Amino acid sequence: MARDHDGFDPEAPAQSEIGREMVDQSTGLGSVVAHMYRGELDREVNWRTRLDSTTNWAVTIIAGILAYAFSSEDVGHAIILVGIVIGVVFLVIEAGRFRRYDVFRSRVRSMQENLFANALDPSEGVEQRDWRRQLSEDYRRPTVKLSLQQALAHRLRRVYLPLLCGLLIVWLIRLTGADGSMIEAARVSGVPGLAVFAAVGLLYVTLFAIAFWPGQTDIAETSDEADRGDLDQTG
Repeated sequence: MARDHDGFDPEAPAQSEIGREMVDQSTGLGSVVAHMYRGELDREVNWRTRLDSTTNWAVTIIAGILAYAFSSEDVGHAIILVGIVIGVVFLVIEAGRFRRYDVFRSRVRSMQENLFANALDPSEGVEQRDWRRQLSEDYRRPTVKLSLQQALAHRLRRVYLPLLCGLLIVWLIRLTGADGSMIEAARVSGVPGLAVFAAVGLLYVTLFAIAFWPGQTDIAETSDEADRGDLDQTG
């Protein structure tokens, strides 16, 4: 049977059944783990709240910009481009926050799947064979597990891609109502309309590439499932 370093064997009854031990008898370790889990869950909820606040601010500000853009015919279409830029800024901010949220989410899920689930039903065993070593290493050397690209892909697929695509559609509709061709109507100050179209097109191609780059889909779907579980807990 394979063993980890220093003779640690996660499948040994005395070590793999730590969850059952916590249920069968009162132990000092069980009390410590319970407090640790409560603390990690609180930190996860706090970061989840920050994520929701960022999304709410992005939607509120963009809605205000759209309302102003259609409040008068004298308001230029450039204000919608400002809304797109603001949406991208909020996307980057939220991706950074999501990376930190994932640190605590992964710890909470590890304890739920391997400790508490095993305590309730030891017959199924643990989900991750070396979960205790992994959690220990995470506490010894905390690291952000998701790259910025992975976090951006998740938040784009979850929130920002539909929001930014909506802004793009509104911008195009606004241009169709202007006099002349759409390219001429897209002119902003001294910037030619063709250059504006090229910049906007490049931006959206980049966003779609980040969101649907091969290998990002599974990460986003896994995180979505975890998000739903977290919301069930905190709701």
